[in-house]
Amino acid sequence: MTTLSSTLKGVASTLTRLPQQAPRRGKTIRHRAARVAALSFLVLAVACAGKERDTLQDEFSTQQANRLFSAGYHDISEVYIEEVGIDQLALAAIRTLAEKDPAVSVEERQGHLLVHLENDRTRYFALPRDRKDAPGWAQVTASVLELAQDRSPELQGRAPEDLYSIAFEGILGELDYFSRYASAARAQDNRASRDGFGGIGVRIQVVDEGIEVLSVMEDGPAEAAGVQGGDIIVAIDGDSARKMAQREVVRLLRGMIDSSVDLMITRADAAQPLRFAVKRAHIVPSTVNYSREGDAAYIRVSGFNQDTAKSLRSAMEKAQDDIGGNLLGYVLDLRGNPGGLLDQAVAVADIFVERGRIVSTHGRHPDSHQYFSAREGDAGEEQPVVALINGSSASASEIVAAAIQDNGRGVVVGSSSYGKGTVQTVMRLPNRGELTLTWARFHAPSGYALSKRGVLPDLCTSAHYDDLGAVITGLRRGTLPTNRDLRGVDVDPLNVSAINSFRAHCPGKREETALDLEVALELLNNHDLYRLAGGTTSPKIAEIAP
Repeated sequence: MTTLSSTLKGVASTLTRLPQQAPRRGKTIRHRAARVAALSFLVLAVACAGKERDTLQDEFSTQQANRLFSAGYHDISEVYIEEVGIDQLALAAIRTLAEKDPAVSVEERQGHLLVHLENDRTRYFALPRDRKDAPGWAQVTASVLELAQDRSPELQGRAPEDLYSIAFEGILGELDYFSRYASAARAQDNRASRDGFGGIGVRIQVVDEGIEVLSVMEDGPAEAAGVQGGDIIVAIDGDSARKMAQREVVRLLRGMIDSSVDLMITRADAAQPLRFAVKRAHIVPSTVNYSREGDAAYIRVSGFNQDTAKSLRSAMEKAQDDIGGNLLGYVLDLRGNPGGLLDQAVAVADIFVERGRIVSTHGRHPDSHQYFSAREGDAGEEQPVVALINGSSASASEIVAAAIQDNGRGVVVGSSSYGKGTVQTVMRLPNRGELTLTWARFHAPSGYALSKRGVLPDLCTSAHYDDLGAVITGLRRGTLPTNRDLRGVDVDPLNVSAINSFRAHCPGKREETALDLEVALELLNNHDLYRLAGGTTSPKIAEIAP
C-alpha cells in the first residue's frame, strides 16, 4: 500500500499481505506495496481524497458493473494461489444475492440461469460455455445485479456499492480467509494508510466538549503550528466540532498537501480559546517507537508501512546517541504486529542479519517464486538482538522473527506467532475499489512454510515457564532453548492435527506479558545467558564477557 511500484521480482514491490497491482491482461505483474495493520484514527489524509470521492457513481450502471466483475474474475483466475473456475465464482456471487431476499431464487438449467422472482416472471440468462470466460460471466453477474436492483423487494434501490459488496461476499467465500474486497471508500482509506496522507498529524477521539487531541506527531504540521496533546478542538474552519462524528472530523482535517485548515482550540491552562492555522503535509503513520531500558534499546514495531525500515534506523541511531558505547543490544518487540509490506519486512530483517536468506515466496503464478537475501553493512548486525513475538504477531513480523532465528542472529522470545504465512496482492478495480487476493506462501530461511504453524520461539514463555527464574533455570539446565530441529520442522498447513500438535509445544497467546520483556532484558544484560539461548556474539560483547 504505497506509491512504490516495480515488478514482483523486485524487493520494493512485494508485500506480506498485499502487493498492489497484479497481472492484468497478460502484462508483467506490477503492483504497489500495501499494508495490513489498521491504525487508530491518525488524521492524515490522501491528498486527492475529495476529488476521488467525487468521481464515484451513485446510480447503478450495468456497464460499470460489467467492467468491475470482468476485471475481478480475470484477476482471480490469473493470480489466486489455487486455480478456481470463473463460473464457480459468478454463480456464488449470484446465489449470495438471492440469499439476501427470500423472494428471489436461482437455478441452473440446460446452459441457462433461471432467476425466479416472487409475483413476477422468471428471467432467463444464457450462461457462457467457457468456465474461464471472464467478460461473459461478468455480463451475467451484472445483468442479475441490475434485475435485483430493479425488482428485488430487499435489494431494490440499493446503492451500487451495496450490491457489489454482496456479490463479492459470495465470490470471496469461494477463496480463503485473507482474500477480501474493499469498497471505493474503504480502498481510499487503505491506500492512505499505506501510502501516507496529506493531513495535520494528530490522533484524536470524540468527547463531549469537542474533539480531543490524543497525541501530536513529532515534527508534523500540528506540532509546528503549536497544537498539543490534550487540546480540545471546538471548531474546524469555523464550523462547531462539538457534535461531529469521528469520520466527519477526519474528512475535514484531511485535504490537499500544502492547504491549510483553521482550528479553534481550548486548552486547560489558556483563559481564551486559541486559534491555529495548520498547513497540511504528507505524513506516513509512525510504526516504530523507541525507549531506553537501562542500557538496552527497546524498539516496538507496530506494523510495516513504507517508512518502517527508515524509522527503525532512526530509532537505532537515537538509541546509540542516548546510550553510546554502553549499548547492550536491542529488544525488537513484534508482539501484536499484524504485518504489512514485504519489502519492509525484508529491509528490517536485513538491518540485523548480515548474510543469508531472509524469506522466499511460492505460489501458482510464475512470478510468485521469489527469494530475498540479506546484504552486509547495517549497524544492527553488530549488536545482540532479542525479538518478542506472540499469537498476534503475523505476516511481515513473522518474516523478521524467522529470519533472525534461522540465521542464528538473535533470540526469539514469547509464544508461537499467528501463522499468517501467505502473501496477498491488491488489484485496483474499475470502481476504485480493491480486490485483495492470496497469491503465494512464504517460507522461512530454513525452508518451512509459515502458514498455520507460525514461528516457534527459542524461549517459550507461554508453556511450562511462568516467571523469569524458571526461564533462566531452564537455560542453565539445558532444557531451553527449544530444540533447533523442532523449530525448523516443516508442517503441512492442511494437516490440522499436525499443526495443532506442533503449536502445542508453545501455545500462541494474544495477550502481552511482562515476562517476555523481563527475559529479553536479562539476556542482553548477561552475555552467557544470551549465548546459551542461541544468540550470536558481537565483537564488543565478546571483549567484555567474563
